[in-house]
Amino acid sequence: MNILEHCLIPDWPVPGNVRSLQTTRNGGQSVAPYDTFNLGEHVGDVRQTVARNRQRLAQYLPTEPVWLKQVHGIEVANADRADCVPQADAAIARQRGAVCVVMTADCLPVLLCDEAGTVVAAAHAGWKGLAAGVIEATVQEMGIAPQKLLAWLGPAISQREFEVGEEVRDVFRAHHAQAGEAFLPGVTGKWMADIYLLAHQRLHALGISRVYGGEHCTFGDSTRFFSYRRDGITGRMGTFIWLE
Repeated sequence: MNILEHCLIPDWPVPGNVRSLQTTRNGGQSVAPYDTFNLGEHVGDVRQTVARNRQRLAQYLPTEPVWLKQVHGIEVANADRADCVPQADAAIARQRGAVCVVMTADCLPVLLCDEAGTVVAAAHAGWKGLAAGVIEATVQEMGIAPQKLLAWLGPAISQREFEVGEEVRDVFRAHHAQAGEAFLPGVTGKWMADIYLLAHQRLHALGISRVYGGEHCTFGDSTRFFSYRRDGITGRMGTFIWLE
């Protein structure tokens, strides 16, 4: 089976030595509710099955990815020298063949690279990490002028499905008043959050204007994507980036 038939290849104008890949829920061996291409070991799936799913990717990746223990924070791991499972929500790499990956099932995966193809990064931007500054922390670790960076936004929950409380809106507005534009009124006391717009605002504030992707909804497309908000118990997709 060619697993690439079930994956998304990010469409963004990156240098020729930058490679990226987005998995979907299809093409693996996991059974419901993790069906079928679950890459997360922490969600209750059989570990041997997850290992077989990860092995299916191996032929398309130069090395074993640096899998992260994600905690909705802003720590950034260095995939060039990681020899364990770092507790972090982002990773960067400058060496050829070092693979960064984040796993999601509604949260926003963000890929970054510089226009010269010297450094890449992947960030896990759920609302907590996004509000806390995971994108800003990742860009800082990359050590490149933001104007020279490109970003790609992977599949995440859309505004139509992402209901949050007033406290979430307050956190974002406290950082940047313009963030209020990313929230539409929902039922009493609730708001519908546009995580894609919130990420765009953070990127643009840093000086990153070349932003691509952001057209999918994990909640609304149950045939292609896992969604924690929709299903509760479910698998995780992977968003990968590396330098050739």
